[in-house]
Amino acid sequence: QVQLVESGGGLVQPGGSLRLSCAASGFTLDDYAIGWYRQAPGKEREGVSCIRSFGVTFYADSVKGRFTISRDNARNTVYLHMNSLKPEDTATYYCAARSRRVCSLRYREMDYWGKGTLVTVSS
Repeated sequence: QVQLVESGGGLVQPGGSLRLSCAASGFTLDDYAIGWYRQAPGKEREGVSCIRSFGVTFYADSVKGRFTISRDNARNTVYLHMNSLKPEDTATYYCAARSRRVCSLRYREMDYWGKGTLVTVSS
């Protein structure tokens, strides 16, 4: 049974950093594409970043240069390192998996979802 559990959200000041974690179970990371998505109140869910086999990564333009996605296969965990956070990064962040080794930032193309972790960027 595929399970994804996010953690690491919280309140951070503008310019600060956070690291989100996505603990996966029920499958092997290398066989799936794993992505991070976010949804702000009143807005549609959007893709943030994705990582697939061989460590190939993709980023939305809005986070390029500030966010880094990585994974630890031994721990079956994917991370999202977020730096230089802005108030507009405030959202619930979701981890999602796709049972193909092909990344997508289109959330409708993902197969499994975690419950999300809230990130609030505010002074």
